[in-house]
Amino acid sequence: METKKTTSGKTASKKTAENTGKMGNSEFHEFFVDELKDIYWAEKHLSKALPKMQKAATSHELADAFEKHAEETKTHITTLEQVFELLGEKAQGKKCDAMEGLVEEANAIIADTETGTLTRDAGLIMAAQKVEHYEIATYGTLRTLAGTMGHSDVMELLQRTLDNEKATDVALTEVAENFVNEQAAAE
Repeated sequence: METKKTTSGKTASKKTAENTGKMGNSEFHEFFVDELKDIYWAEKHLSKALPKMQKAATSHELADAFEKHAEETKTHITTLEQVFELLGEKAQGKKCDAMEGLVEEANAIIADTETGTLTRDAGLIMAAQKVEHYEIATYGTLRTLAGTMGHSDVMELLQRTLDNEKATDVALTEVAENFVNEQAAAE
């Protein structure tokens, strides 16, 4: 950070494009874009998995929650495309091993539980909340990084998605606590 003497003889800091991370060729900016590519791939992969989870759900409430999340995920993809555009970057994905593993785990729950049981729903909720927590962590960090670099417009878009991911997590908890867990325990 550059410093300069004020009239009182004290030093004051002055932000430069380099230390705010706005330089497109900085390692920090490249890291940020790389992580955007990771979550972009993750959202696209999740958008393909959610209809399968919806179909596997026993309760209408959980199926509806998955349907709503699938629609929201499409919005998240569009929002990320806006973020890439604001940054002057091409919207492209980079394989996200974490999301791939989380989706594989959801598929294993479907395979390992009986069709039509609320035990399956409890497992699907757990799998979906693992996804939500991953997304919350990722969007929270990306939002903070965008703010650090002075990308307030990008930060606002990422905050909206973060808020939506948190709301989805709460909605899944409500489905679990309202009836799924108790009825699954009674099966």
